[in-house]
Amino acid sequence: MRGIFSSCALTALLLAAAWADHQSHEHSHGDDMSFHKLSSPNADFAFALYKSLNAKAAAGKNIFYSPLGISTALSMLSTGARGETHSQLFSSLGYSALNQTQVDEAYKHLFDIHGHSQENLQLDVGSAAAVRSGFNPLEKFLNDVKQFYSGEIFNIDMSNPTEAAAEINTFIANKTQDKIKDMVKDLRPDMAMVLINYVYFKGLWKNPFDCEFTRKADFHVDKTNTVKVDMMTRKGSYNMYQDRENHATVVMLPYKGNTSMMIVMPDEGKMEEVEGYINKDYIRHWQDSLSMRYVKLYLPKFSISADAALDITLKEMGITNAFEDNADFSGITEEFKLKISKASHKAVLSVTEMGTEAAAASTMEIMFLSLPPSIRIDKPFLVFILENSSGSILFMGKINNPTTM
Repeated sequence: MRGIFSSCALTALLLAAAWADHQSHEHSHGDDMSFHKLSSPNADFAFALYKSLNAKAAAGKNIFYSPLGISTALSMLSTGARGETHSQLFSSLGYSALNQTQVDEAYKHLFDIHGHSQENLQLDVGSAAAVRSGFNPLEKFLNDVKQFYSGEIFNIDMSNPTEAAAEINTFIANKTQDKIKDMVKDLRPDMAMVLINYVYFKGLWKNPFDCEFTRKADFHVDKTNTVKVDMMTRKGSYNMYQDRENHATVVMLPYKGNTSMMIVMPDEGKMEEVEGYINKDYIRHWQDSLSMRYVKLYLPKFSISADAALDITLKEMGITNAFEDNADFSGITEEFKLKISKASHKAVLSVTEMGTEAAAASTMEIMFLSLPPSIRIDKPFLVFILENSSGSILFMGKINNPTTM
């Protein structure tokens, strides 16, 4: 048996009818671009999201989400946006220097890369549009969803919102290996469409932990409170960096395949300082500064779930028009007006160990004769799941308390 990490996230955008006049505006077209050019704006968007979510989170609450999933859902929505609605989406996503064709083709490339399964790694990224029966979106919008965003289209009967929600939730549960349930609630008869993006990742540690060494240990939630966690332990070589100037210790845990978990543990009492400065440049700086060290690593075994209502957050980030009655989604339909009535996101993270390490790796490890230094992940830390080939931040967040769901 081998150590397994799994995570999944779901972003849902609910579009309702908003009756008003509208006018259409066509997008310009440009040259092709590499999906790598999405990495920088998507990373900026990821950290802007974090700071907004963190500012609203209750003290001690875990934060966990998929920036890639949220960016993808909004980019998919932008294919049907026009005018100021489109401008605000692109500005907030950091795509102002790009046009819709470039963004669409970049996401298609990204989905193609993520769609190639690797041995010992499962990464599923996809989209869907649940369309109200009798509502006929423009063919171009549906084709764009399918062609560029790996989207599936299916009809739902909104005359019975409860059954419609159940049908959507069944679709979501199947796509996320039954990890996310009951995501869509409180549908209304005036809902025209639900746009969905899901990201599911399941990977094997390149260097798994041995469950025989897992012991109960204290995790220091804050200066006065501790909780008991199942603390995994492993002696081994890890890429690390102690950023003394910026009061953080960085550890990289690789998975089999092309994905890694980056853990950033601020020094005692320095979480707010680290949260204040962290951005994509620091992630890159830490990646460039890593060096291999032989250590005894202590890492909690845990499962968490985090929900986020994105309406206020997206409005704070400049996406306001899409929620108003004058929203322009005439690229979805020219028959009547649509607006976002609700935007929500849910992410689940599970970090476990279930076995022993291969003999060859063990042989290499025991060549070190001195007692290795200990790295204890036993207080609140930041976590990033990075896909190396695309530069995507698949998941990120803050684990304040590994024992709370």
